[in-house]
Amino acid sequence: MLKAWKIKGRREAGCDEAGRGPLAGPVVAAAVVLPEGYSNALLNDSKQLSERQREQLRQEIEREAAAWAVAAVPPQEIDRLNILHASTHAMCLAVGQLAFKPQFLLIDGNRFYNETDIPYECIVKGDAKYMSIAAASILAKTHRDEMMLRLHQQYPHYGWDRNKGYPTLQHYNAIEQYGPTPYHRRSFTLYRQHSLFE
Repeated sequence: MLKAWKIKGRREAGCDEAGRGPLAGPVVAAAVVLPEGYSNALLNDSKQLSERQREQLRQEIEREAAAWAVAAVPPQEIDRLNILHASTHAMCLAVGQLAFKPQFLLIDGNRFYNETDIPYECIVKGDAKYMSIAAASILAKTHRDEMMLRLHQQYPHYGWDRNKGYPTLQHYNAIEQYGPTPYHRRSFTLYRQHSLFE
């Protein structure tokens, strides 16, 4: 069972992102403040859940959370900032869009560039330790997947409906055949190193 809070009674927002590793698409972050007494035995790190479970939890989190917000940083901004800064920038944008200001931020990971005036703590594997971070990981993942499905309609050759922009052999082959799209991250290695796949 994940922990409900770091300090009981403090209004804490869990923050996480999805999409640091893909070759294409935005990096998406979420911030979630769960209500006191909230509990769901299924709630876990989004990577440990099936797509159906994530969608089910997304609906509940968006309905039950005291506050939640999602923000995306596009590929051009990722290229300008670098992926680590873009990821933490997306988290700060999400925090800024919450319906109210939290007292503390629980950040998944070990690095955070704080653009807010809210105190925070970085927690490695936080999405497997705290409910609010797990909830944020689910919102970030499901919203990003939804964005990639929409982009797939424009660019069907790259298999984004399946790989969500992550590096797969099919994705690399499509880049080699059709070239990169405006949604590819130019600062990433977009052409495969053949030894990885042979």
